[in-house]
Amino acid sequence: MRLSAFTVVDSAPETTGGVAQRYAEVLELAEAAEAGGLSTLWVAEHHFQPGGVCPSPPVLLAACGERTRRLRLGVLVSVLPFHRPIELAEQYAMVDRLTGGRLNLGVGSGYIPLEFEGFGLDPAAKREQFDRNLETLLAALDGAEVRSDGPLAKPVRLNVLPVQRPHPPLWIAVQRREAIPFVARRGASLALVPYATVANPEELAAEVREFRSHLAPGVSAEVAVAVHLYAGDHVERARTALQEYLEARLATQSSFYQEKVRRDPRHASAATIESSGFAVFGRPAEVAERLRAFAALGVDELLGIFDFGGLPIDEVRRSVRALGAAMRAASG
Repeated sequence: MRLSAFTVVDSAPETTGGVAQRYAEVLELAEAAEAGGLSTLWVAEHHFQPGGVCPSPPVLLAACGERTRRLRLGVLVSVLPFHRPIELAEQYAMVDRLTGGRLNLGVGSGYIPLEFEGFGLDPAAKREQFDRNLETLLAALDGAEVRSDGPLAKPVRLNVLPVQRPHPPLWIAVQRREAIPFVARRGASLALVPYATVANPEELAAEVREFRSHLAPGVSAEVAVAVHLYAGDHVERARTALQEYLEARLATQSSFYQEKVRRDPRHASAATIESSGFAVFGRPAEVAERLRAFAALGVDELLGIFDFGGLPIDEVRRSVRALGAAMRAASG
């Protein structure tokens, strides 16, 4: 099981330095992830609220590419209904070129009402828009002739294609279990955020099994799972930060997490998330040992959310590097 880092690039309004500081911290996170031997740094796309201040992941990933040489760089996710797919294809093809073929491409349909309202979109139409945009995006990255919507649009081909062909590795993030067979039938890899959607590892294991059962014979696709991680001496500080993070996610109208908390208010508590196994805190060797449970569930890549709830970046860097070393030691 690979260890990676995943950041939603959240920013508390009172943070000294504001969004510029958060962008600088993500660059430091990328450097720490590479130094710690992690596989990938993934960043989320969000709009119009401080729960995520990266509206343009290609820009931030390109900057991370300049700070790293080996680390893969991923978006989780590019929200396809919010964008013209040909333009997205151009941007991510360019990132893949600039980084020498290190891009991972995660896509999704969006889930925060404010973001749909800001773009003037009907959430009820997002699935249809996602399917149509994904088809165009992948065709464009493969060099096929594609056409934008509208009566004046003419067929075009990208003049910059990605290094990785036919396109960078594809993940689809889902928060509804009924969407899992769709991802499997496409042959794409699956990304899950269990703290926001399921109650315990048994439910997560069932989702992984369902995904595997719907893959066509011979198709190789992976499962990536996001978990809050802290490896160091200040566990109580991490628990406080996690509680702040969870409260912020509820405030941003993170709809699936809101629904989970509505069904069972205990899931608004950091203690409940930690006891469920979807936040793992402790000394590096202890955390590395406990993460074996995810490998046993069939998880291929663990997406560590390290920079949550305003944890100081120095603490985040130490946690990333220490856990990376502990995972290498445990595996060999």
